[in-house]
Amino acid sequence: MANIRDIAKMAGVSITTVSRVINNQPYVSLEKIEAVRRAIEISKYEKNINAVHLSKGKTFLIGVAIPFFNHPFFALIVEGIANEALNSNYKVVLFQTNYEENREIEALDMLKQKQIDALIICSRICKWDVIDTYLDYGPIIFCENTGDRKVSSVYMDHYKSFSKGLEYLYSKGHRKIGICVGRRTGMNGVQRISAYRDFFIKFNELFESKYIFSDNYDFEDGQEIVEKLLNMNNPPSALLVSNDQVAAGIVTCSKEKGIPIPDDLAVIGFDNQPIAKIMNITTIEIPLVEMGRKLLLRAISDEVLSCEEIAVKLVERLTV
Repeated sequence: MANIRDIAKMAGVSITTVSRVINNQPYVSLEKIEAVRRAIEISKYEKNINAVHLSKGKTFLIGVAIPFFNHPFFALIVEGIANEALNSNYKVVLFQTNYEENREIEALDMLKQKQIDALIICSRICKWDVIDTYLDYGPIIFCENTGDRKVSSVYMDHYKSFSKGLEYLYSKGHRKIGICVGRRTGMNGVQRISAYRDFFIKFNELFESKYIFSDNYDFEDGQEIVEKLLNMNNPPSALLVSNDQVAAGIVTCSKEKGIPIPDDLAVIGFDNQPIAKIMNITTIEIPLVEMGRKLLLRAISDEVLSCEEIAVKLVERLTV
């Protein structure tokens, strides 16, 4: 991105003149004002309202947009980001979006206004046509498989991971398998449900849409899922759950309701969080702290495009 020196060079004026034009100060000829404004328009320059390190064009601040502060999945990613930021002499600015588009746009606007040097989006809510309008203003790094898009990302392949978990449950003899996901409309949710549909096609089994439980994020949601299972005529015998908090809620409530685990209900979680270790929940381990570290390195790297898939592994415990 252009800085004030670049504008001065393009316009054929001094840095002082550019500063005067940007700050609407007097004693600049109309000819020079027009030259500076043309250079600003061509370069898509945005005023650095913090006026930090103008000579380098950097604030040494990295924005991190996450839906929730108190969710262990995102907390571990942020831990990795913050640790690497400290090592690299950067600071982190956190944005809680609650999956509200206007909040994510606020973070994107801070990148546009040069209040931050880069933005890491841990779980995107804005559509790509919105994101595309900000790509010229600085690095935006994503926690999802962005396909052929010219952006950087560090991601777990949710299609592969869900396929791995579903096939493991199938190998254990389960045919009535349900899944618990967060958002259906997010890229990760779309990949998980796609893997679920393709799984039934691959093994020539009957697909049951009622076995898809969505909008599940925490322990209490797991309890609600068990209540739904109890009211079903033909409930699933196994569940693949997109995070360990929900899985823990399912296991706890199942025991309270007298549902034997894993005899009547097998459960696989995601992330291998401490609660999964404590409760002996089978889970798919994601190195979230390492993912966060790599996200930060991509945010401060000069390498424009870099995408990396994070490997996962299944950790078997007592719930399957």
